[in-house]
Amino acid sequence: MTTEIILISLLFLFSAVTIAWNMIRAAQHVTYVTLADGRRQERSLPLTIRMILPFSGSIPKFITGHRVLEDSRQRIARKLVSGGYEGLIQPEEVIALRLLMPLGLGVLLCLLLGFAFPHMPEAVGGFLIKRQYIIYFFVLLLLGFYPDVWLKKSVRIRHRSIERALPFVLDLLTLSVESGLDFMTGINRIIQYRAIDPLGEELIRVFREIQVGRSRKEALHNFSARIDHPDIRSVANALIQADELGTGIGGALRIQSDQIRVKRFQRAEKLGNEAPVKMLFPLVAFIFPSVFLILLGPVILQMFLRGGF
Repeated sequence: MTTEIILISLLFLFSAVTIAWNMIRAAQHVTYVTLADGRRQERSLPLTIRMILPFSGSIPKFITGHRVLEDSRQRIARKLVSGGYEGLIQPEEVIALRLLMPLGLGVLLCLLLGFAFPHMPEAVGGFLIKRQYIIYFFVLLLLGFYPDVWLKKSVRIRHRSIERALPFVLDLLTLSVESGLDFMTGINRIIQYRAIDPLGEELIRVFREIQVGRSRKEALHNFSARIDHPDIRSVANALIQADELGTGIGGALRIQSDQIRVKRFQRAEKLGNEAPVKMLFPLVAFIFPSVFLILLGPVILQMFLRGGF
C-alpha cells in the first residue's frame, strides 16, 4: 500500500512539473506576424491560448472543417484579420480551442475546485446534488466562450488604436497631396516616418497592393474590408468616389478628417454622459455602505458593549 501511494505521488509530481514546464515555455514563447513589406511585428497570443493551441491538431478535421461551420469559420477569419492575427492562428484552430479549453483547462480547474471543496452536498428536489458540480458546469461554459471573447477584445483594441491615429494620418496625407505629391508618395512618406501601429500596418499593405499592380479602388476596398470599421469605410468610399469622378482627393481627405474629428468628439460626449449612470452601481455598492458604517458604526458598537443585542 505504501509503495502504491509513493508511485501515485511521484506520478502527480511528474504531471505537475510537466504542466509547470509547459506553462513556462508557453509564457516565454514570442510570436510574430509578417507585415506586407517583409518586416516582422511582435503579436503575442494570450497565455491560455498558447498553452492549448499545440493540441488543436488532436481535434479531427471533419469537425473543425465541416461545412456546417462554414459561416462560423468565415466570421472568425474576418475577426482575425481585423484583430491583426491573420496568419498567426487559423479559424479551424479557434473552433478547436472552443472544444479544448473546457476539456483541458476546465478539467484542471475542476480538479482544483474538487480539492478545495471536497464535501459540499445539498438536497434539491429530493436529489442529492453537489455544489461543485454546478461550479464545474459554469466553469466549462465560460471557458468555451473564451476564444470568442478574446477575439472581440482584440478587434476592439485595434479599432480604438485606429480611431485615435486616423485624423492625424489623414492630416498628413492631406498636406502631402496638397503640397504636390501624389497619393502613393504621400502614403510612402507616412509609412517611413511614423511608428508602426495598426493603421500603419494596413497602410503598408495598401501601398504594397498598389505596387504589385492592383488598382487603387481595389486596394482601398480591401483596406476597408480588412479593418471593418465605419470610419475607415467612409474614408475609403470617399477616396474611391473622388478617384472615379476625377476630383482632387485633397479636399475629400480634408472633409473626412474634419468629420472623423467631429465623430470622435461626439463619442467623447456620449461617454461623458454615460459616466454618471456607470458610477451609480459603485456608488450604491461601496460608498453608501461605508457612509452607513461611519455614521452608525459607533452606535452599533456601543449597543454591543452595553448588551443591547
